[in-house]
Amino acid sequence: MSVGYTWVQWSRHKRIYDATMAGAAATYVGVFLATAKFLGIGNGSFSNEIILIRATGTCAILFLHVILCIGPLARMNRRFLPLLYNRRHLGVMTFLIALIHAALVLGYYHGFGVINPLVSLLTSNTNYGSLLSFPFQTLGLASLLILFLMAATSHDFWLKNLSASTWKRLHMLVYLAYALLVGHVALGALQNDRSPLGPLLMFAGVITVTGLHLTAGSREVRDDRGTMPTTDDCREWIDVGSPETIPDDRARTVCTPDGERIAVFKHKGTISAVTNVCAHQGGPLGEGKIIDGCITCPWHGWQYRPHDGCSPPPFAEKVATYQVRIVAGRVQVNSRALPPGTPAQPAAIAEAANA
Repeated sequence: MSVGYTWVQWSRHKRIYDATMAGAAATYVGVFLATAKFLGIGNGSFSNEIILIRATGTCAILFLHVILCIGPLARMNRRFLPLLYNRRHLGVMTFLIALIHAALVLGYYHGFGVINPLVSLLTSNTNYGSLLSFPFQTLGLASLLILFLMAATSHDFWLKNLSASTWKRLHMLVYLAYALLVGHVALGALQNDRSPLGPLLMFAGVITVTGLHLTAGSREVRDDRGTMPTTDDCREWIDVGSPETIPDDRARTVCTPDGERIAVFKHKGTISAVTNVCAHQGGPLGEGKIIDGCITCPWHGWQYRPHDGCSPPPFAEKVATYQVRIVAGRVQVNSRALPPGTPAQPAAIAEAANA
């Protein structure tokens, strides 16, 4: 969290992350070029310029696959959360690599005529009704424009001014960019390549991304079904379980009949509940922990007090809270959310045990 806006909120962790990603990109391109030269590809059917175009293009594709896999992996295993914490940095780097690839393509294929290179790209091939001669470069351009839009709005300034929900919907366009990129590669390979290796690798990437998202989604659906109301008044109160089932300074997430997730935390012998949705980017608060007395989102470290859902001063963010109680040794949470920032009396475990 930050009081004001800065271009990049650098930290030691972010510097290491970015240096690692930049080093990985440079290494990949270097190994790609060295391997092509060793195999003599640059002296054969493909020029050195084309090899560089393919090196940057495949690097951007690889990074985009990593970005799309981080989310479901982090939901299934907390060890991947450090990758999620700085995913926006990786997204901007992916766009820059894709931009280099696009600039090389424009210069090599469309930069030697009298027509503007971009106009040449859009008008030199208009066979949209043909599968074998489809203008696949326009699909790559459309994907690049989406990545640019996402990179340009990746800063918290835009997140704040667009609202979290609008910003989230905007950045969901990454899946459209990915679909366009798959078409770009598949249709390009149909025209230029005879080797099945490229399409097979792309297909494997699609299967991996799709499989991870389906697995993570099915696990959440299964967990939600396991936390449906079991009390007598099932429309009002949700049975969470005994206090012992909630780890200290962590939460157990339950689901209301309407599908809303509630994070029920245990801290210093009391039980509190807030919405599972962080006000920053919609991160899962229930997967975070209480640090310095505040619920800390596992995605980007935004914090909220358990009893009222307010961020500590000088921050002003708020999340919805829920009433909690302990009845017959069972924690129960009211399914109706209180307005964001509304104080809700925590339930004391010791008092309930002595009652």
